[in-house]
Amino acid sequence: MFERLKNPILRYFVYLVYFIIILFCAVELNFLWLFGHSPNTGDIKNPTLSIASDVYTADGKLIGRYYKENRSPVDFQKISPNLIHALVATEDTRFYQHHGVDFYGLFSSMVSTATGDRRGASTITQQLAKNLFQTRKKKYQGPISHVPVLSTIAYKFKEWLTAFKIERAYSKNEILTLYFNTVPFGNNSFGIKTASLKYFDKNPDQVNPAEAATLIGMLKATSTYNPIKNPGKSMERRNVVLSQMEKYGYISKADFSNYSANPIQLNLSYVENESQGDSYIRSAVDKWLEKWCNDNDYDLYEDGLKIYTTIDSRLQQYAEESVAEKMKMLQKRFDGVWGKENPWRTSDGKEIVDFPQKAAQRLPIYKMLEKKFKNNQDSVDAYFNRKKRMKVFTWKGGDQDTTFSTFDSIKYYARLLNTGMMTIEPSTGKIKVWVGGINHQYFKYDHVNQAKRQAGSTFKPFAYVAAIDNGFTPCDKFTDKPVSIKYINNEGKPDVWEPKNADFHFSYNEMSLRWAMGKSVNSITAQVTEKVGWDKVVEYAHKCGIDSHLESVPSVSLGSNDVSVYEMVRAYSTFLNKGQRIDPILVSKITDNNGNVLAEFKAKNTPALSEETAWLMLYMFRGGMEEPGGTSQALWEYNDLWKNNNNQIGGKTGTSSDYVDGWYMGITKDLVTGVWVGADERSVHFKTSQTGEGSRTALPIFGLFMEKVYDDPKSGYGPGPFPKPWSKITKEYNCPTPRPKVDTTRTDSSTIAPIDTTSVTLPEIEPQ
Repeated sequence: MFERLKNPILRYFVYLVYFIIILFCAVELNFLWLFGHSPNTGDIKNPTLSIASDVYTADGKLIGRYYKENRSPVDFQKISPNLIHALVATEDTRFYQHHGVDFYGLFSSMVSTATGDRRGASTITQQLAKNLFQTRKKKYQGPISHVPVLSTIAYKFKEWLTAFKIERAYSKNEILTLYFNTVPFGNNSFGIKTASLKYFDKNPDQVNPAEAATLIGMLKATSTYNPIKNPGKSMERRNVVLSQMEKYGYISKADFSNYSANPIQLNLSYVENESQGDSYIRSAVDKWLEKWCNDNDYDLYEDGLKIYTTIDSRLQQYAEESVAEKMKMLQKRFDGVWGKENPWRTSDGKEIVDFPQKAAQRLPIYKMLEKKFKNNQDSVDAYFNRKKRMKVFTWKGGDQDTTFSTFDSIKYYARLLNTGMMTIEPSTGKIKVWVGGINHQYFKYDHVNQAKRQAGSTFKPFAYVAAIDNGFTPCDKFTDKPVSIKYINNEGKPDVWEPKNADFHFSYNEMSLRWAMGKSVNSITAQVTEKVGWDKVVEYAHKCGIDSHLESVPSVSLGSNDVSVYEMVRAYSTFLNKGQRIDPILVSKITDNNGNVLAEFKAKNTPALSEETAWLMLYMFRGGMEEPGGTSQALWEYNDLWKNNNNQIGGKTGTSSDYVDGWYMGITKDLVTGVWVGADERSVHFKTSQTGEGSRTALPIFGLFMEKVYDDPKSGYGPGPFPKPWSKITKEYNCPTPRPKVDTTRTDSSTIAPIDTTSVTLPEIEPQ
């Protein structure tokens, strides 16, 4: 047949047509299972947008869901013509002429691309096909998807076929309605109603042409043209959309000139109600599974996964109860300390007068207001001083309705203390408790793995483990005396560090390493650091589980670096895990919607310390309870911890300079728990050790938590002694400690001070 076509160009054209027809049929029929599933008529008429994924505790309690269908679908009549005109003018000018695929537009796009002007050719219907069925996901893939070029052709043909089917099943208005209800707009906004409310506090039938152009302009790249994050680029893109609307007669030239000249007028006052069982755990699981989902082509928000975490619902409940009870008391104490005074202070106690203004400058809306008011500071301040109704977090019975300006809100929340708490079972590497803050609804920032703060004296054990692992014993003695250490600072200049003890005096007692660590003596910790080398302290901290960058300076052992609660709990777990560093797990198993297991996770262990060194460190930690002046001895007040006479608890308190950060790291025979307490703004803190040190802020949360755990026989964790040595102990450790007549001093604070005191948040620190 082809031989009759003597014109070679015509012959090749016919070849191409036949090839396209055959390929269309092969894709549609999934020939030899090469091309993957294509949406059929039933799929088109009854699209399944997505299935929520559920999150469970280890004991099977539902604690959260991931889904995108909070998009509040709207009918066609509820969509402004401005939105439809903006969409058609920008994305698919021939929408009402084609039947799903615009071959004229495709041809002109190819010509434009060949001449250097790249243009897209996907129609609105094709984009809807991708939104509804995600034809490039694993379900719709076959072996051909791994072949370059052919995979792209197959994808495109599948989209065309799906678009044709959609056009046959729905009217043009129905297609537009489906499109607007499924398209993503960034900032976790799905569907036009969610987006129009989020950005303009308007329903979709109320937006004007400029607002419609802003929303439609985002579809090209939701992050790049996000009006909150990138107002300049968003405005440029909006004006491109407006010019298209003017070009195709949807708005007049006068309207175009008027709308394009004005800045984007956002209204961000709308508050979404999309809890989805939201919590710090749910957010942490999302982050923890991010790589797995990417590697295995799963969408947490669409694929109906069943996610089983390692969280113990009983322990989690006891942790949340303990946090609520103790933080409420701590907040009352903090408010009593400062009264009507503003607590944002420099290190020398002076109030930071412009604190609210500096805090406001960090808000996303600030730059937009500067542009809107042409850098008129009075106008910007007037906006932030404008009163409005809002709900705020309070310890007095939950949410409270009030009338606040933005400045009022900044000052109110800056005074609130927050916390982070995490518990690991080192033998399995399972995370049992995760409390990222006092209230996830109001404080999204996770203080377990996102926040990093100065560790204070909780970092001292890394100096002692470096010593124990390099020739020292718990019985080796140092004298509590003034110390002067010469070193080369970060600027390459000679410097001297002379640390003070927390009580600003030296006892001149000769003390064993166990006593010194238990009493948290800065001068002896500094001497130990000098002996082993601060580089070695950094090395051992990293070995045990600290991933953050650590400045290798003499003060490193006193907690001058910022670390997270997550890192500290993991690092302390190394001591209870026979010297094996843990890569903890937050998820144990994932199944699909039908219960088929997709993945199971187990913690990975990496050798870090010898069993002997790890056990000796557990013995050292007990010194906080057993040695004179031990900083953990406030735990004796929690009677239920000691019902079993042979119960043992080890731990370490920590307090950073000016009582900014309070820490407690607690170790029992089964669990390791870390607690941090402080304000989010580092310039906001307690005044004295009696109110603000770690033994009086973080330790009580740990004490109450462990009481609740031990009081519940069903918790699975009871009191008891630490494990016996896992291997032969060759070093001397059971050495007597002299008992002073009176020693009630707690010395859990490092004596390191900030350099600069003019900033709202404390800058980097250097030794005193």
